[in-house]
Amino acid sequence: MWTQTAIDELCERVPVVKDIAGQKETVWINPGRLPFAAAMQGSPLTMADVEDAAARLDRFAAYFLKACPETRAAGGRLESPLQAVPHMQAALEERYGAPVFGKLLIKLDSHLPVSGSIKARGGIYEVLKTAEDIALANGLLAPGDSYEKFDTEDLRSLFSRYRVAVGSTGNLGLSIGIMSAKLGFDVTVHMSADARQWKKDMLRSKGAKVVEYDADYSVAVKQGRREAENDPFCHFVDDENSQTLFLGYSVAALRLRDQLAAAGIPVDAVHPLFVYLPCGVGGGPGGVAFGLKQVFGDAVHCFFAEPVQSCCMMLGMATGLHDRICVQDLGLDNKTAADGLAVGRASSFVGGVMAPHLGGCYSLTDARMSALLALLADTEGLYLEPSALAGAYGPVLLQKDPGMREYLRQLSVRPEDVTQLIWATGGSMVPKEDMERYYRAGKAALSGGEPA
Repeated sequence: MWTQTAIDELCERVPVVKDIAGQKETVWINPGRLPFAAAMQGSPLTMADVEDAAARLDRFAAYFLKACPETRAAGGRLESPLQAVPHMQAALEERYGAPVFGKLLIKLDSHLPVSGSIKARGGIYEVLKTAEDIALANGLLAPGDSYEKFDTEDLRSLFSRYRVAVGSTGNLGLSIGIMSAKLGFDVTVHMSADARQWKKDMLRSKGAKVVEYDADYSVAVKQGRREAENDPFCHFVDDENSQTLFLGYSVAALRLRDQLAAAGIPVDAVHPLFVYLPCGVGGGPGGVAFGLKQVFGDAVHCFFAEPVQSCCMMLGMATGLHDRICVQDLGLDNKTAADGLAVGRASSFVGGVMAPHLGGCYSLTDARMSALLALLADTEGLYLEPSALAGAYGPVLLQKDPGMREYLRQLSVRPEDVTQLIWATGGSMVPKEDMERYYRAGKAALSGGEPA
């Protein structure tokens, strides 16, 4: 338990903590960031791990082609479009009175097949790896077999003897629940109070069990972990600590590399890539950012974006305490319209891995996210859930915030040679009436509810 005296001392030692406690939008530039080669010294994961995960997903392409028609356009891959958003870029410049440098892109993980969010990468990957391990161990899969066989009654019958459990604010639960049920697992999703009702309803319609809590994310995770502890037939998907989940997310970097190359967009020392990733507990943005560093090294600069009430990763990394402190210790309530980011305590695994790699973190208000949601809808016709817009303020901060401006200046590059990428994490599966409500709130924020 943190005393007020201890919190005051922490604010004195780490000034950004005072801004966090004061519920202020703030930017933290990571003083521990190292050149890529030095950052990889002692790393628990490497490019070989990312490539192994990519190869596994490629093996499952035959299954997806058969079982999930929505993946056929991408050849059985779980992949999302990369899109330029010039109208959004112009609107950001006009609204905030600051230039948005270079080319502005959006990575639409909001439109990933099967479960419609970034969690389709890591969550589905972990379920697939679990299924592969079980099938191999039981002699129903051999090296060289076509993975079409995962869409057979023999394997569904085998998986029905096993259970999968996960704790979630929503999107990870959707990915785990939908994929596990489709393969035949007995799956339970423990969902926090922040989770949207439509996500619970969808999970139940797909055959998953949903356990609801009147508490936040950490309680749902704790209960899911407890359920699995003493059951050798139950696999718990641990969003806070899973390397498998992390590596599933990391494969996005290999896919993005190909998309940028196809678009003729260079990423190198004189053409840096800035990427802004919404962050909850850290697994999704951490995995993507780690993969990006493996692919682009010192040419990519990743920043995590969090709600002011739930900026647990900034708090954990800035203090070096990681999961030994939570936003509630500072008096924050961890309540935000960005339900996927409503996490009070960050993953120590992700914080530790990303400590030498991450450019920094920034926080923003719900009103800011809401306004950005409406702005993107009006300019580009893209409708996303609030949490997916956390990354959309980063391109403004690159010029508007003194710390970010200095970060860019030290790279000694021409601002017009920068590529900036908003990572959109969810929204394509949001019901129409919910999206209309988000949009109305965004229009109200654009009209005056957003801070200056």
